[in-house]
Amino acid sequence: MSLCFYLSLLFITLDEEYIEQIDRLVGKHIFQNRSQAVQEAVGDKLQRIKRRRLSKECGKLDPAFEKAMAEEGLNEIIAS
Repeated sequence: MSLCFYLSLLFITLDEEYIEQIDRLVGKHIFQNRSQAVQEAVGDKLQRIKRRRLSKECGKLDPAFEKAMAEEGLNEIIAS
C-alpha cells in the first residue's frame, strides 16, 4: 500500500528567535530541516486546538442524561 501526500509551498515570516531555535533543533538532528520543524509544530498546534474544542463540547454534556441514554440503549440491546 502506498501513501500519497500532497504538499503546498507556503512562505512565512518568523521572528529571528524562532528561526534560531529551529536551526538549533535541525543542527541536533531532531528535525531533518526547517520545513519539517514548522510542519510538525503547526500539526501539533492544530491537534491541541481540536482536542480543546472537543473537551469544551464534552463539558457541555449532562452526565446524568448521558448515563440515562446509555442505560436505555443497553436495556434495548438486552431486551432484543
